[in-house]
Amino acid sequence: MSTSAGRAKRDRERVRQERAALKRARKLEGASDVAPSDDASFPSVRRSQDEVLEELAALHQKFEAKVIGFEDFESAKEHLMAQLDV
Repeated sequence: MSTSAGRAKRDRERVRQERAALKRARKLEGASDVAPSDDASFPSVRRSQDEVLEELAALHQKFEAKVIGFEDFESAKEHLMAQLDV
């Protein structure tokens, strides 16, 4: 009985973490929709390729550790791949 309780707890935690990852991804997408102002102090929304690659590597690690599910992994990967300059 404790095995199923532990499994249920892990499943709830995994779902919570997946939701948090989706929320972060949506937040990043929303930030990329912001148009830069004429003010020179406005930071560029465009991220460096190194940052995107680091985030992609972290995403792969999360997927391999089963922190996020396949669907979340694929959607986040597509989002990051779109930011890469090819």
